[in-house]
Amino acid sequence: MINFIAITNENNLETNINLYHADLSKYKWFWVDFNEPTDEEIKHLAYTFQFHPLAIEDCVQRLQRPKLDYYDDYTFYVTHIIREVEKEIYKEELDFFVGEKFIVTFHRMPSKEVTQVWERLSVQKNTEKWDTFYVFYQILDKIVDNYFPLIYKIEDELNKIEHNTTKKSMTDLMNELFDTRSMLLNLRHTVNPMRDLLYRMLNSHHLSGIREKREYFSDIYDHLLKLSEMVMSNREVTADIRDSYLSLNSHQTNNVMKVLTIITSIFAPLTFIAGIYGMNFENMPELTWKYGYFLSLGFMGVIGVFMYLWFKRKGWFK
Repeated sequence: MINFIAITNENNLETNINLYHADLSKYKWFWVDFNEPTDEEIKHLAYTFQFHPLAIEDCVQRLQRPKLDYYDDYTFYVTHIIREVEKEIYKEELDFFVGEKFIVTFHRMPSKEVTQVWERLSVQKNTEKWDTFYVFYQILDKIVDNYFPLIYKIEDELNKIEHNTTKKSMTDLMNELFDTRSMLLNLRHTVNPMRDLLYRMLNSHHLSGIREKREYFSDIYDHLLKLSEMVMSNREVTADIRDSYLSLNSHQTNNVMKVLTIITSIFAPLTFIAGIYGMNFENMPELTWKYGYFLSLGFMGVIGVFMYLWFKRKGWFK
């Protein structure tokens, strides 16, 4: 579907324009949104707007890295939207063609960020402050703002894992921890390229429209810096929790091995004695003695108690 909204030279807002019959030259600036376009609608990128084939190719191919490319009268931007579905993070691409007199957005999936800005512009009484770069800023700002709830949710999950408030087993906790690390890695692969994209925009000498609204885009860049730091710090937290759980697991294993070693050490001489008296030779001493059985049990008991007290004195039970 192709949506069209425009501002006339008299600063009047026009909506529901048919792209097939529109006279683009009569508008001060306009915004065309390609929302889940068909193959036939995608052809307008080349036939109507004469965009560069490489830029169109980047639109058609899925999930390009966030970037910008300069062309004669417009700049092409690739950005990423993040969605969470059943504890899985999915990235969606949102592309922009931004010039002085037009902005074209292209996305294969519905974008609530684009919809929110579109609806806000559609009800504006005063459109003088609006232009293509302000629309671009509004959408970018909402894209980046929607990263924060995911980070905050991951931080809450890490707190639950760290304190184990639900009393889960260590295996379940480790599985959740590695899932969280995977989500953070996915986020880093989006946040860092978006941060680099904003850095290039702010330091480019070719983007006069960005320089005129530098304070707006600088604010987005600051948010991305904060997001990048939050992702890195949370990954460090997951590494600390992982190391703590592994150390705790190793400590528990060592305690179990210590107990088993003590038990084995105590029963080793008792087994030796029982083995000797279980050989059933005819001429063995004490086999026919009336108190031989009780003496053997008593001797075994004394050895067991003696070894227990000896291990305890040496600190094996601490």
